[in-house]
Amino acid sequence: MEERTSDADARWALILGASTGTGAAVARAVARDPGLNVFAIHRGHYPDDAAALERDLRATGRAVAMHVADAGTVEGVRACAAVVREHVGAHGVALLVHSLSGASLGHFLPTRDDAFTPRQFEKTFNYLAHSFVYWAQELHAQNLLASRAQLLALTNVLDEEILHNCGLIAAAKAALERYVHYLAIELGAFGHRVNLLKFGTVITPALKTVLGPEALSRLDAVHREMIPAGRMCTLAEVAGIVSVLAREECAWFNGATIDYTGGMALRLFDIVLRPDDGS
Repeated sequence: MEERTSDADARWALILGASTGTGAAVARAVARDPGLNVFAIHRGHYPDDAAALERDLRATGRAVAMHVADAGTVEGVRACAAVVREHVGAHGVALLVHSLSGASLGHFLPTRDDAFTPRQFEKTFNYLAHSFVYWAQELHAQNLLASRAQLLALTNVLDEEILHNCGLIAAAKAALERYVHYLAIELGAFGHRVNLLKFGTVITPALKTVLGPEALSRLDAVHREMIPAGRMCTLAEVAGIVSVLAREECAWFNGATIDYTGGMALRLFDIVLRPDDGS
């Protein structure tokens, strides 16, 4: 890891889940604009991608730290926060971006072969929801938050729509939104802000692995019809809006669920109820 920077250059973005996908794109973006140092935590599943990310971040001239650990459990958060404090120092974290994955797909009723187990409930809620609160608690308790820091959680449309095997993800994301609301009030008293960025489907390496090329093609076709712009959102666009939200001009956002879905659900009933001739 890098040595600590001077206090004059000590504003850091702490990115959780940063080796690939959305987290990596966000890390690259905020290093360029608004020019934050980056402390990236990942689980080591994609070492080549993590190495590429580190090279790209260092090329910006910002200070960089890459830490391999599990940031999604209460024990992991406490251990990681201690490392962050040792490296970054007090009041160094200007931006936290929670981009952790670790959810289970399945169904609730035990009549199904893929019925959720208690362990899957625990893991999904820890990674997608509870860990955001654990990080807020540790960053505040250990005086790691910089003046007017922002904590940003990421979500999707699954807490509003029904996708047959994503009920546990939807429930966890709904809990995450309520956590954001309450934390915005509590941390707002200290001058910080807490927001939730909701964006539509983006193609990540993990999604490619899970779905495969045929399913990805169908997914793309559905989104081209459903989204007014006729395409899916890109990782670069998600990363770009995080850069915007990290600026001082956006400091009045607090407790907000920021819709960046591109109108993803606007045409849902139009598509379902449209006559066969498309008129």
